[in-house]
Amino acid sequence: MNKAISVRIPDELVSRLNEISIETQRSKSFHVQKAIEAYLAEMADLQVALDRLQDPSDPVVSIEAIRMELDL
Repeated sequence: MNKAISVRIPDELVSRLNEISIETQRSKSFHVQKAIEAYLAEMADLQVALDRLQDPSDPVVSIEAIRMELDL
């Protein structure tokens, strides 16, 4: 089930959204939905990375160790 929401965005973003919608022949809603999906996925990845950085049982590997392992 889809829900309608209302947001306020700057005129510049509206113009860019209109342009990309015309160029791709896709609706503005399609592009907004894809942008939100990408943002949420990125935020989830960021949270995993932050959690791992704060986990003392998860070792940090130096770039030098990686290079040696890959023979670079």
